[in-house]
Amino acid sequence: MAKDRKDTPIEYTWNIEAMYEMASGCEKDLQACLELAEKYKEYQGSLDNGPKTLLAALRDRDTIERKLSKAANYAFLRKCEDNRVAEFQALSDRAMMTVGRVLEATSFFEPELAGIPEDKLRGWIEAEPGLAVYAHFLDEIVRKRAHILSNEEEKLLAQLTEVSQVMDDTYTMLSDADFKFGTILDDKGEEVEVTHGSYIGLLNSKDRRVRREAYEHMYAQYEAYRNTVASLYSYSVKQDVAMARIRKFGSSLEGAVFDDNVSTDVYNNLIDVVNAHLPAMHRYVALRKKLLGLEDLAMYDIYVPVMDTPEEDIPYETAQAIIDEALTPLGAEYRQIVRDAFASRWADVYENEGKTSGAFSAGCYDSIPYILLNYNNKLDDVFTVIHEMGHSMQTWYSNHNQEPVNAEYPIFTAEVASTVNESLLYRHLIANAKDDLQKAYLINQYLDGFKGTIFRQTQFAEFERDVHAAMEAGDMPTCDSLCELYGQLNAKYYGPDVNYDDHIAIEWARIPHFYNAFYVYKYATGYSAATAISKKILEEGQPAADNYIKFLKSGGCDYPIELLKLAGVDMSTTEPIEAAMATFEELLDELERLIG
Repeated sequence: MAKDRKDTPIEYTWNIEAMYEMASGCEKDLQACLELAEKYKEYQGSLDNGPKTLLAALRDRDTIERKLSKAANYAFLRKCEDNRVAEFQALSDRAMMTVGRVLEATSFFEPELAGIPEDKLRGWIEAEPGLAVYAHFLDEIVRKRAHILSNEEEKLLAQLTEVSQVMDDTYTMLSDADFKFGTILDDKGEEVEVTHGSYIGLLNSKDRRVRREAYEHMYAQYEAYRNTVASLYSYSVKQDVAMARIRKFGSSLEGAVFDDNVSTDVYNNLIDVVNAHLPAMHRYVALRKKLLGLEDLAMYDIYVPVMDTPEEDIPYETAQAIIDEALTPLGAEYRQIVRDAFASRWADVYENEGKTSGAFSAGCYDSIPYILLNYNNKLDDVFTVIHEMGHSMQTWYSNHNQEPVNAEYPIFTAEVASTVNESLLYRHLIANAKDDLQKAYLINQYLDGFKGTIFRQTQFAEFERDVHAAMEAGDMPTCDSLCELYGQLNAKYYGPDVNYDDHIAIEWARIPHFYNAFYVYKYATGYSAATAISKKILEEGQPAADNYIKFLKSGGCDYPIELLKLAGVDMSTTEPIEAAMATFEELLDELERLIG
């Protein structure tokens, strides 16, 4: 049972007082942000006055954003400590309201900046040394200019912002609030409700009846509303296509990858390379079938562990020691910063009543990179700690080496640092396994990561690409066509050893990420890049580690492809994905050898 927060020893709580000694400091900064934002309106209509005015506007903008980010993060973190505390609920609400008012007051900035001719803007950068640090930010403005409409057209689109969320919001209400998936008896004979939160846990049950019933209950509900969900998703796709055309992109895919300044080749390369290596995925599925001892492997058998989880009790201090050893390949400096992070209370470690579940890394330019955990002394928890520490270390290096405008790194690269850390932990544990059984368990867990992140997310990416392409060719998707496409892709990815049923064809209907089109491929590319980087570090030693640290230090000072090149991977080519697939096949070979 979770205890009250006041009973948690201070050394296991994050050092939130490093941001503000008291909440009143946060309140004061929120008020200051409103006043600064109101004063900022004085820049409206004057950005074209010259480089000094522009520099002053950019610096004042940074001041507001830094102060607001610190206050909003503090309010968020205090609320996460115990969501029942009214004081911090109110503070968080006020912070969100302040963010909205500041955005509204400063909304003129980017459209007005985009109206300054490119040659004039580049001339100002050369003439005013202070603008040099803003070169990438300004280049982004110039790059996007071709897809920015007239002021009146932009105003019209802005007014449609809320309406544009209707498919996503309606789907969320339908799937998360209205759908009821019923109850089943768990493996102890106790009645449990099937929910989005409990579903994967039920699919991990050793009792096949539990897995089957949870699976059938989940998809029966989507089947019952199949036409409604298909209509919502079809119109979401239609909106993606329409917005791409309005913004003058050649396709919805082109429009989606534009923000990261990558070509559609990066997206298509991922799908092509993973498709070429699907026989390895099929081998893994066949091995899973063998290890489970099943004559007919079903889709509800894909998640259940094929080996018993080691019953280990790993105290938080022991986890720190394991992590320190696993990070040895990254060098002395990286390890020392991580040790200092543990000692100076970056992390809020244990569960307490009202605390936000799960784990995350958060913070701002003017704070330490905080880590929320709910540590439970299991091996999975050790992986969670090192994963979140990877995020926090990227934030730490970026904040200590970049100016505020360039410190925030792009989503395209955000999962790289966390996954590099996980890969190094897997390799360390596998190399030091006490016996073949433990080694086989760890390798299988590693392979499951590939299955869930590279193969599954690429399957989703291929589905999204093909549905949008069909729409662009004039074919409005129907429930039948969506199910047919998804069913074919599912069979292609999982191979001939699965006994497919009718339910899995409608799995697309329960994937909320599809309402944020062409996003999921970033999980697969990030995992691929991280796998390639960790392989380089282990094989090439300190030079590769140094290059990786350069990447961490670079923050968001360049475009994602260029940033990753610093770490020795070029995602504009197929090489990193091929390297990740080679790692998957090497691990699979080793697992097959171990189990005989």
